[in-house]
Amino acid sequence: MNNLQGVRISGPLKPFANGFAADLRRQGYTRNSIGVHLRLMAHLSRWLVAEDLNVEGVYVTQVERFLSARRAAGYTNHLTEKAMRPMLVYLRQIEVVPVPPVAAPKGAVEELLERYRHYLTVERGLGNATARGYVDAVRPFLRGRISSDGLNLELNHLHAADVKAFVVARCPTQSGGPAKLTVTALRSLLGFLHVEGMIERPLAATVPSVAGWRLSGLPKGLEAKEVRSLLKACDRRTKVGRRDFAILTMLARLGLRSGEISSLLIEDIDWRAGTLVVRGKGNQMERLPLPADVGEALAAYLRRARPANAEDRSVFIRVKAPNRGLSSGGVTQVVAAVACRAGLGPIYAHRLRHTAATETLRAGAPLPEVGQLLRHRRPQTTAIYAKVNREALRTIARTWPGGVA
Repeated sequence: MNNLQGVRISGPLKPFANGFAADLRRQGYTRNSIGVHLRLMAHLSRWLVAEDLNVEGVYVTQVERFLSARRAAGYTNHLTEKAMRPMLVYLRQIEVVPVPPVAAPKGAVEELLERYRHYLTVERGLGNATARGYVDAVRPFLRGRISSDGLNLELNHLHAADVKAFVVARCPTQSGGPAKLTVTALRSLLGFLHVEGMIERPLAATVPSVAGWRLSGLPKGLEAKEVRSLLKACDRRTKVGRRDFAILTMLARLGLRSGEISSLLIEDIDWRAGTLVVRGKGNQMERLPLPADVGEALAAYLRRARPANAEDRSVFIRVKAPNRGLSSGGVTQVVAAVACRAGLGPIYAHRLRHTAATETLRAGAPLPEVGQLLRHRRPQTTAIYAKVNREALRTIARTWPGGVA
């Protein structure tokens, strides 16, 4: 018998319990969390004995059977594959459990979508999340082109009328954002199909546009007092507070995107030169100056709060184990949580990007400089910020007939 934090493990997984516990400690799991995962390992090991299986039998279908048995036994927690992931990852790393084969795309639609996804990420330089959104948006279009036998895609005789019919049927059922994504992704797909020789004529230009008015909205930045409230809501006496303060400072001062925060690496910061490298959209890398207050917030976090046993070189690390880089969604959650504590309601990372732009404009910077700060590729993208410069707009506004009421 083995005894690890009060957990007794027997059966085929017993020889790996000490190593698993050590691996969890290395990743930053707490004592209680390690105990939970060890108890899950003990249950799996007992189940393997009851099923007359050895450790090599821990593959995907058997894991599903084990979880079903766990539910049937009355357990109410740790009933999903996500709960099993730390143990399975460890056992696969030490090569005692087989790595599940990568499932090949099934069917003509999924095979073509996989080729299209590869084209988007490799040829067009899109991020994985953006490419996934495009793929999901055009999947219904391709499913509508399946042959009667269900084996092939009928694309040889695709006409503009077919494209328009899909958009007219699909977009009215969607809200503005998803509808615009549908037509954008469809144009991209049709361009890909033409380049690949799967359709004879270029049809991207035949995709109708979704009704909308460019620059009709107004960027919603925060007022200076609201930014101060956000920063004050970070308790810099704690490690989490120092991390969150550094993230919010970078967002508000540099106008970074959440994905640019999450992709920042230790080696991207050049302390001697006072610059940092930002990995932006489309795998673009640009060097930005590092303001003194941003540098101070970063240095305080790196020296006194960043986990020493972090698994990668990301600057910002998750609070909960495993100690790996914070995701883009995690950055957004940080902003939302701090805003809630500050009593400001729902605020997300992009609001701080708008804040940096509007504050730069109010300080007297021209629109081209704002575009440089935000790393916009086209001046039209920055044009929307012209509407927040109210003082400049007053100089060109006409007098209302009859005067002010």
